[in-house]
Amino acid sequence: MEKRVHYYLSPKSPLTWLGALCLMAAAVARIVFGFLGQFDSLWTQIIIPVIAIVWYGALVLLAGREQFYATAIPVWIMCLDYMFMPHLFIGDNRLMLVMYCAILILCAVVYTIISSGRIRRPWFLLFIFLIGLSLSIYANRDSGMNMLYSRTAMPDILLFSGLILLTLAIRISPEAEYHPTWGDRVDGRRIRSLPAISQITPYLMLERSESNILFEDSFEITNVDRYIRQKRREGLTNFGIVHVLLAAYCRGLCKYPGINRFVSGQKIYTHGEDIQFCMTVKKEMSVESADTVIKLHLNRRDTAQDIYRKFQAAVEEVKNTPLDSGVDHASAALMMVPGILLRFVVWLVKFLDYFGLLPKFILELSPFHASVFFTSMGSLGIQPVYHHLYNLGNIPVFCAFGCKRKEVQVLEDGTVIQRKYVDVRVNVDERTVDGYYYAAFFKQFRRLMAHPEVLDRVPEELVNDID
Repeated sequence: MEKRVHYYLSPKSPLTWLGALCLMAAAVARIVFGFLGQFDSLWTQIIIPVIAIVWYGALVLLAGREQFYATAIPVWIMCLDYMFMPHLFIGDNRLMLVMYCAILILCAVVYTIISSGRIRRPWFLLFIFLIGLSLSIYANRDSGMNMLYSRTAMPDILLFSGLILLTLAIRISPEAEYHPTWGDRVDGRRIRSLPAISQITPYLMLERSESNILFEDSFEITNVDRYIRQKRREGLTNFGIVHVLLAAYCRGLCKYPGINRFVSGQKIYTHGEDIQFCMTVKKEMSVESADTVIKLHLNRRDTAQDIYRKFQAAVEEVKNTPLDSGVDHASAALMMVPGILLRFVVWLVKFLDYFGLLPKFILELSPFHASVFFTSMGSLGIQPVYHHLYNLGNIPVFCAFGCKRKEVQVLEDGTVIQRKYVDVRVNVDERTVDGYYYAAFFKQFRRLMAHPEVLDRVPEELVNDID
């Protein structure tokens, strides 16, 4: 993969806040002058530039640390919007008009190249923004001392001043670790070196519902039962089969990290070291009790004890508090929207998710964005079901496991024995990795379930996913 630098804007820097404040002041100035009837066009001089400016300001404040590269989109909007206002700068000279548009496009292209990390000198951005500031001052040269109060000069001077301050606040991250770059998402890194057939598959099979593969297996749990009893004697009183399954799943990713990939926007990404786990739980085991969803952030280095503590903390928070979870609050807020508008809101969420533009706090609340979803049929006293994958979001694996069952077996010497099993049924998205890879992972998963004591040790080797 092409080597790039990672630029970021620290929210602790005064220059970042001053720059963002200037951007917001520029947006407010355009709105105020618009209400005063000082602009000729509602869309090109008020609505579009205000949206782009506020978008840019919000991105640098909320995601400037990890996603400064994503701010090229509002910069393009601003440059294209200025093409509709050449008369403010150059009059009716056609040659100057062509040069003006060419400069705007060049500025947008150069900004995109720099912000995506291909150039190690971010101060080149100062040249771009100084051009914009100079054009604004030149267009209002007849205003003299009243330039700062001009309907065209004041918003632009505030805008370019903010951009210059933000450029001065740009820093370069150390190269020791991977940093997000152009094409990545808040919740994942794009896999760029896949074979062509793997990259085109998401365009041929658009939805998870048409790309799913069903798989089932049974695990003999004599050693697992012994392991669970040992953990309970050690003080992990609520330790159970779900913790073993989840620990084995995380440990399996140490050798097969491709299982932690997902498809979004017809592109394949990886969550990397972040294993996002979702599970539906009840506050009380009754028919009337409402369901809610817990979401954990796990790591491949987590031991069974680490996973138990994280899991129990989330469950206890749900069961012991009268307040609903963030997922419940988000759902309640959506249900306040009228039905016809709710369909538009859902469409908008899907649209933004397709292009990786959903804010991190929404992804954190969403039960449809994760690495894996577990559902326990054992707690309900029934065998597992084949649960569907959600087209909304990006969950590539849905795992259901049932209650323990006994099975009588006859050994080769004629001895009749009784053994305990747990059945697991899994629904996976075949676009992330091929069938051979899934088969290798599940074989490793079976080995870990047969020897659960290895889950107490930190893994010695971690295989990294391809770039």
